[in-house]
Amino acid sequence: MSRAPTLTRRSILASAAALPMAAVTAPVARAAAPMMGAGTTRFNRVALGEFEVTTLLAATMPRPDPHSIFGLNVSEDAFNAASEAANIPTDQAQFFFTPTVVNTGSELVLFDTGLNPEGITSALQAAGYTPDQVDVVVITHMHGDHIGGLMGESGATFANARYVTSGVEFDAWAAMDNQTFEAKMRPLAEQTEMIGDGASVASGITAMAAHGHTPGHTVYMIESGGRQLLLAADFANHYVWSLGYPDWEVKFDMDKARAVETRRRLLGMLAADKIPFVGYHMPWPGTGYVEQAGEGYRYLPTSYQLML
Repeated sequence: MSRAPTLTRRSILASAAALPMAAVTAPVARAAAPMMGAGTTRFNRVALGEFEVTTLLAATMPRPDPHSIFGLNVSEDAFNAASEAANIPTDQAQFFFTPTVVNTGSELVLFDTGLNPEGITSALQAAGYTPDQVDVVVITHMHGDHIGGLMGESGATFANARYVTSGVEFDAWAAMDNQTFEAKMRPLAEQTEMIGDGASVASGITAMAAHGHTPGHTVYMIESGGRQLLLAADFANHYVWSLGYPDWEVKFDMDKARAVETRRRLLGMLAADKIPFVGYHMPWPGTGYVEQAGEGYRYLPTSYQLML
């Protein structure tokens, strides 16, 4: 009786080698995936004790010639050297506009409103909120990129909100001839509570005078469950040119000497107490820490600290 042939590893490999090359199926060519363009998220939500803090990317855009904005009192060579040391371009900068929502559990508090109603409402919606859910709108100061979203063609963007701002800030802008203030802020005057340094906006939210950038510029300390975070607005507007060089003059600081004093005071506090902050123009998502670095400070973006 004949025996069935025995398959060995050598015979299998030999058989495979004898197969014609045409039997190997070539991969099917596919069309290239389309270019999608640069993109980012519109919101970032973290925990702070019993509160939720959500930063909103209302807008972002490049700006040319940043030395015409930052470091007005230093030479072009000094500005370029500082920028190159931080590995950032000297000919343009990316600006971020970051309103923030604090949910205290009983109130939804929005800090600043971006450049226009469309930007703030779309960012809110991406974060799961609607404008009519906002209970309080806090205006840190009245530059157009902070009050631009207050009013649109159909009226107030936040129909159910009360408004809070510094009385010093409101009075200063009311005495100016400023079209954006007249269109966006003055119509809400009767609905706006004017406050000063140390005032409580809501439980766990306290105003802190930070004058200089504007006459009544105000930042806000958020506290819950033994944790703190500073809503820092525009006391420092760039993570290198403002933090690393707090004495550099900034075009948009209305009182430049006082702005430097405020910048050094708040940066010193943040570094000493290791308090995180939200910077309106810091790199998205706008949250970070500060540490001393020589004569200035260094920006440390948050990683997962505020997720825990």
